[in-house]
Amino acid sequence: MQRLIVLALVGFAAQLVDGALGMAYGVTSTSLLLIAGVAPAAASASVHLAEVVTTAASGISHIKFGNVDRRVVLRLIIPGSIGAFLGACFVSYLPGDVVKPYISTFLLLLGAYVLFRFLLVKQATREPKVDTSNRKKPLSKKEGRFLSSLGLVAGFVDSTGGGGWGPLTTPILLTKKNAEARKVVGTVDTSEFAIAVSSTLGFLITLGWEQIHWDWVIALMIGGIIAAPIAAWLVKWIPSRILGVLVGGLIIFTNLKNIFKSFKLIPASIHNEIYIIFTILWAVAVGYSIIKQVKESKIRKGVSAL
Repeated sequence: MQRLIVLALVGFAAQLVDGALGMAYGVTSTSLLLIAGVAPAAASASVHLAEVVTTAASGISHIKFGNVDRRVVLRLIIPGSIGAFLGACFVSYLPGDVVKPYISTFLLLLGAYVLFRFLLVKQATREPKVDTSNRKKPLSKKEGRFLSSLGLVAGFVDSTGGGGWGPLTTPILLTKKNAEARKVVGTVDTSEFAIAVSSTLGFLITLGWEQIHWDWVIALMIGGIIAAPIAAWLVKWIPSRILGVLVGGLIIFTNLKNIFKSFKLIPASIHNEIYIIFTILWAVAVGYSIIKQVKESKIRKGVSAL
């Protein structure tokens, strides 16, 4: 019972982070199951089965709070589902450990770009006019092909690594010009439901129901369901600048460990010191973004009053 309570708390924390920042549920939950001695394929299967419910709750919450770009969701889910299903079916035969460090390096660089982009961007002093007609315009062919390719790769990586949909799609979508952080997070979380369903089907076909740790899955589900609406509410009200800095720092932090473990270029004795230094710098960056946000909000209010 104690283990199930801990798992429910982990599911709550993982979904709270995932729902607010667009990533980390799969990585966090899978890591816990692997530490407990569950085989990689079975751990990934259990987490994805739990995600079928938690991502549904998260998606509904994000839609309710207006955090979703439906056009992007529709472009991501079909190729993403195909990639997730194929990844789940062949996970036992793929050299995931070989590819993982290079993906982590790429994501770390993306995380640094996202962090500095939102940290240094200068927001307008006036609130931009909302072009309601633009919301209904279809995506261009170029954008459609880009999103389809991204969905296919991210879905495949998500199944083979026990997580990866958010860490791949969130930073890449955030690097696009005029990306709105809350919309990116909500869109990624909502589209993840289809990815979780496809992954689960692939795992059930290849592994069977007996490999699923049902008590752990239910505990993760309960924690995730409780956290989903809270996270969606936070995303709606946290300014894009601050949310972008939080996401960028999280991307860097979660991929440092994989890089250290895989390449072994930096002595293990100083890994903790590096984590501490980065956490301090990240906290300073978040504090700086909050200060800038407050100052610019005051300027906008002053301009609006004129």
